[in-house]
Amino acid sequence: MIVVLKRETTKEEQRELIERIESMGLRVKDASSEKRCVLGIIGDETKVDITHLQAYRIVEKVIKVQNPFKLASRAFQAENSIIEVDGHKIGGGNLTIIGGPCSVESEDQIITIAKAVKKAGAHILRGGAFKPRTSPYSFQGLGVEGLKLLRKAKQETGLPIITEAMSTEEFDVVEEYSDIIQIGARNMQNFALLKKAGKASKPICLKRGMSATIEELLMSAERIMAEGNADVILCERGIRTFETYTRNTLDLAAVSAVKELSHLPIIVDPSHGTGKWEMVEPMSKAAVAVGADGLIIEVHNDPERALSDGQQSLKPAKFAHLVKTVGKIHAIV
Repeated sequence: MIVVLKRETTKEEQRELIERIESMGLRVKDASSEKRCVLGIIGDETKVDITHLQAYRIVEKVIKVQNPFKLASRAFQAENSIIEVDGHKIGGGNLTIIGGPCSVESEDQIITIAKAVKKAGAHILRGGAFKPRTSPYSFQGLGVEGLKLLRKAKQETGLPIITEAMSTEEFDVVEEYSDIIQIGARNMQNFALLKKAGKASKPICLKRGMSATIEELLMSAERIMAEGNADVILCERGIRTFETYTRNTLDLAAVSAVKELSHLPIIVDPSHGTGKWEMVEPMSKAAVAVGADGLIIEVHNDPERALSDGQQSLKPAKFAHLVKTVGKIHAIV
């Protein structure tokens, strides 16, 4: 529920109304902007009699939010959210390029790639320290040692780090070493992990589950935001369909849908979305053309010997070409 207040409302009158609503066992989020004074009511709305709210002199109108997600809703916040990470702004018309290997394998590997993606124009370095692999026999990542190597790469290049937290047990150490914490597709509805992410001090990159609807993605974002962390970046990384030629089916319509439904920034992962390195650039161009706020792309200096996802990783030279190409498209869009 959204309560729009009249422009002449004083801070004292607004505070009194908030206290009245909170006395009903509800939470109030101030979503005011320069254009309008807005309060978002969060909780069991059956406790609120709309006619009582409308009776307040300072209330202009009361709007019921039809979507089950409230804080993530465009109705709740009309302006696009902009999330700042080490001086770089994600969302709000900016194009964010994230590049790096699927997994951190060694100090030489991650620093070499970090320098290459920085030179190509990347804003953020990706790299997995904890890996949710389908097979228990596949490389599972270097764990904390991988996080330490990511920190070394940041010291060498200045690039902020995005890496995945797979469980609540390792979440704190991932938060300590990273600048953005990724919640992977397999954990999109790991509610204990989402609750933990909601209490974090770092932005969260939430990947869409492989069988999740757009509403389910936004509801998972809502769980994070309801715990207090409003810095959520959504990521479309492909969904599972009957098609087997590509690893997943990259749903670029989701970008347009999210832009209509939510104020949160959304980036696209064409590497996982296709599973084929030769398709990464075409789908990256398409993603930018439909309005994606950024791209997260796997880059490896020796993909033939990569310990994970080499078949969908770009070599540094191809990544550099991609960055230039999508930059031109973004300028036009």
